[in-house]
Amino acid sequence: MKKIAFIFFFLFGITSGFSQLKTYSFEQAEKLAVENPKPYFIFIKTPWCKFCKMMEKTTFKNEAVISILNADFYFIELNVEEKKDIAFNGKIFKFIPNGINSGTHELASELANINGEISYPTTVILNQNFEMIGQKSGFIDSKSLLLLLSNELNH
Repeated sequence: MKKIAFIFFFLFGITSGFSQLKTYSFEQAEKLAVENPKPYFIFIKTPWCKFCKMMEKTTFKNEAVISILNADFYFIELNVEEKKDIAFNGKIFKFIPNGINSGTHELASELANINGEISYPTTVILNQNFEMIGQKSGFIDSKSLLLLLSNELNH
């Protein structure tokens, strides 16, 4: 009976996304990194971005991606339209309004800027010293993200 239950839960876990991606705030990740240093993986998104939603529903549901991100990175989601101040790396970053109900968070602008332009989603990897070691804009599928993460971990 125990074998049947184990098999059921094993199969259920594989097909239903049993693993959860651990998500941290910038402040939480920075505090945890003091005792357990590892890179920061930052997913910069907007609520209206269809490619951001696609990554959330596919790429970040992949068991292998979840496993690597949970084990080897601090995964942080940054909503570009976040209005709260964010303390990170000794600085306070603020939301900068540019219309009635629109604007961009300073931290998103700083991290997602590629050749003077910002697009969504953008993924950024920072090392333990807050240096950018990886940055990519646009949709990334599971296979491509696994390759990217593997390359960053092997440097």
